[in-house]
Amino acid sequence: MEKVVLAFSGGLDTSFCVKYLKHEKNLDIYSAIANTGGFSDDELVNIEKGAYDLGVTKHVALDVTDVYYRNCIRYMIYGNILKNNTYPLSVSSERIFQAYAIVDYARKIGAKYIAHGSTGAGNDQIRFDLTFQIIAPEIEIITPIRDLTLSREAEIDYLKKHGVVKDWKKMDYSINKGLWGTSIGGKETLTTNETLPEEAYPSQLQKEDSEELVIEFAKGEISTVNGESFATGIDAIRKIEEIGSAYAIGRDTHVGDTIIGIKGRVGFEAAAPLLIIKAHHLLEKHTLTKWQMYWKEQLSNWYGMLLHEAQYTEPVMRDIEKFLDNSQENVNGKVIMKLHPYRFELVGIESDNDLMNSGFGDYGEINKGWSGDDVKGFTSILGNQLKIFNKVNKGSLDIN
Repeated sequence: MEKVVLAFSGGLDTSFCVKYLKHEKNLDIYSAIANTGGFSDDELVNIEKGAYDLGVTKHVALDVTDVYYRNCIRYMIYGNILKNNTYPLSVSSERIFQAYAIVDYARKIGAKYIAHGSTGAGNDQIRFDLTFQIIAPEIEIITPIRDLTLSREAEIDYLKKHGVVKDWKKMDYSINKGLWGTSIGGKETLTTNETLPEEAYPSQLQKEDSEELVIEFAKGEISTVNGESFATGIDAIRKIEEIGSAYAIGRDTHVGDTIIGIKGRVGFEAAAPLLIIKAHHLLEKHTLTKWQMYWKEQLSNWYGMLLHEAQYTEPVMRDIEKFLDNSQENVNGKVIMKLHPYRFELVGIESDNDLMNSGFGDYGEINKGWSGDDVKGFTSILGNQLKIFNKVNKGSLDIN
């Protein structure tokens, strides 16, 4: 029997793939979950048990959390990246690193095939296929759900036929968990006028009061949370997620253009990403120049779009990362936030690099580094181009 490595999550689609690859393709199935930081040890144990119950030959958990943080999450923080000003790329950003881990494992065991459970109507099929084709062209790709154009009901019927007993109600929602947030898909996200119910979110509201959260950054990376230091940025993110998710912060629905050209909706919860990005962005407003902010916004937008559309291996991504690295030199200081059920406020910042504390002047109050005559002369020269245009064109602007 030839070996196939199945990218396995334990959900409906990958459960179907195990039975299909075994009974219809007669393949020796090695399942692998590439963990990007979203699973506890207990959850990984349950996923492993589920894989063996389905009949895989071997199951492994591949931890890519550190690689994912160092090579991607850092830059999404530096770039304040929110797709369509909403979505922190919770799932789309992690797929490349999962794909690399799957390829490494497939080569290690000498697998002829790699399989994944993506449908034919989403982005993940492109992300996985493209990455596999680029870094492992010698390995063939099998995609049962996509190739058979299966509905969830058809998958469930097939699994029942092969004796699989599960709580099918729990599979009403497709949930993808990672360090940088959790995506949630269900019947509501297939519509344009319904939202996910409360029970669809993995994290439920636990706190009704309010509390202060202080995140400190050093060169753009989190250094402390409420005064507590952490060994890694990963640990700091987990702490912020623990604090923020208790308030059910970070829930929303992303609406966007898919790689294949159709519109799509997906729900998500991402307390830590939203809190961190908004805090980091506020600190940058105080510590970066106007043109640093401007060009960061342009390049970060492109970085997020290319990352979302599976273009991580494009060399320009490394170029943008160098720019983002360099931009963080003075992004140091504390950001004070106030957390409430389902929402948060940005209170303010404390930083030695705060450009508001330059002593040149207080906005709207008093000028210290220049005189009134300086402003008059500056304004006169600033208006020259428009004065010339309006004189030549005899005041062509009509605002009536």
